[in-house]
Amino acid sequence: MLGNNIKKLRLSKEMTQEDLGKFLNKTKNNISQYETEKREPDNDTLKKIADLFEVSVDYLLGRDLSTSNLNLSHHQINIPKEYTDKYKVTSRDKKQYLEEMKKSNEAFFMNDELNDEAKKEMLDLMSELFWEAKTMNKRKK
Repeated sequence: MLGNNIKKLRLSKEMTQEDLGKFLNKTKNNISQYETEKREPDNDTLKKIADLFEVSVDYLLGRDLSTSNLNLSHHQINIPKEYTDKYKVTSRDKKQYLEEMKKSNEAFFMNDELNDEAKKEMLDLMSELFWEAKTMNKRKK
């Protein structure tokens, strides 16, 4: 989950692996290895990454989906283009989304029986369902 989170955040800022590497004083190859989880960043590097993207280290590690340290951009929330093409995304929508994802995270992953890939698939599905429900509710009005 760490590698995927680093990649997602890097792309949300439209940074290349080389850009992130320069910021961290690391090579492009180091960043690639972090993102593919062939190598883990040391604690200082993790803190720098978290500070750069304005998230917590726990968020990077997949332990925390709280709203307190998240930048509420479209990129991090990953709002489907089909939704944004038809509807305006409000700060209330973003807040609801983060609250629902936090509830899902707490409900499904408390016993930690799922591996990281299964957790990601579950959160992706919950995200898709959230935006689909929002679309259905907008159509009713």
